[in-house]
Amino acid sequence: MDEAHGIRVLEVSGTPRERGRQYGAGASDLIAKAIGYYSEALTAQTGMAWHEIVESAAKWLPISERVAPHLVEEMRGVAEGAGVAFLEIVTLNVRGEFVYSHQARGADTSAHHDERDAVDGCTSFFLTGRASGTGHTLVGQNWDWRTLTGGTTLVLRIVQDPLPTIVMQLEAGQIGRHGANSAGIALNANGLGGSFGSEIGVPQTIIRRLVLDHHDLAGALKTLVKTRPHIASNALLAHRSGYGIDLETTPHGVDWIFPDAQGAIAHTNHFQASVPPQLAGHYRPVSADSLLRLPRVRAGLERVASARDAHESLALVRAAMSDHLGYPEGVCTHPDTSAPHLTQWSTLLSSCVDLTTGEYRVAPGFPCETDYELLPWNLYDGPGGSEQDDTREARTPHIAADQH
Repeated sequence: MDEAHGIRVLEVSGTPRERGRQYGAGASDLIAKAIGYYSEALTAQTGMAWHEIVESAAKWLPISERVAPHLVEEMRGVAEGAGVAFLEIVTLNVRGEFVYSHQARGADTSAHHDERDAVDGCTSFFLTGRASGTGHTLVGQNWDWRTLTGGTTLVLRIVQDPLPTIVMQLEAGQIGRHGANSAGIALNANGLGGSFGSEIGVPQTIIRRLVLDHHDLAGALKTLVKTRPHIASNALLAHRSGYGIDLETTPHGVDWIFPDAQGAIAHTNHFQASVPPQLAGHYRPVSADSLLRLPRVRAGLERVASARDAHESLALVRAAMSDHLGYPEGVCTHPDTSAPHLTQWSTLLSSCVDLTTGEYRVAPGFPCETDYELLPWNLYDGPGGSEQDDTREARTPHIAADQH
């Protein structure tokens, strides 16, 4: 465990249960803080007691166990290592799905009801070829979520041979969110919102981790295309070869965006490829500032193409991700102090990963104030890294995707 980077940095290995126990023990204080925050915030939002919320989260267990039993086992280990109830860890992993379902039932009549309460607000990017200035493939995002959860974030390295080694930034207790793996596959994600009915689908934390559990790009892509999520989410999938695709996934279908002529993709929190037919005629973006952030981050990222070296490329990425038009909301979001403290939003962390070199950088906090710092591991170090032969792709075990 290392906090020299301004954020908890933790490595785990072994069987799913062992990994979970190591994770839970190494982040027990952060997990307790996360449970403390959500027990207060979700109770205030829904009027439900914490034990009722936790019991409600159990409805996502059957589908999670069917699709990813190894990840449910890992969650059990997290609970044991942290000394908390298993269903509390499940709740941390389905907090978005829970809020969405509560809102979809029309149960949320609070004065501060906001559809974006169910999903993270993020700005993601992909740059390759001419767009990166150096010819490298760069991916990353500003991760925007509740300000008070900032003290619960960490970077987790998961060594899980024969599956690829994963580096992720996530909230303590969660088993998947944003990151990249030793096979050169990266996933960045943004909430999309929208009402799609009440049928139980796979939680986003499970889907995102399953993507990064793949050695092969085709398998990772299939997971996103074939798995039925509970809530809509944007997934920016990238590979060190320079391949990138943006998938707008919903419970009823998927649409996609390929890189522009320069080799760039940018995405925020509204549907860009198309508005799903279920929302046609009444769609409202989950975050109004998403319409502001997209053109601003695109314009900022266009400047990266002029970079003469990797140092300048990173500096230009940071400048793009630090844009403040619309302050306090914007590409770099600061909390609106006039809002209730439990629902204030801000950029928790910014990431920039070089899939060509394997260098993984994070700026914990606002990128306008915090430099990107290199994490202590290279993506391609250790089990599943680039030094291993090409037979590693054949070792990826079958991971079922829910196709209902």
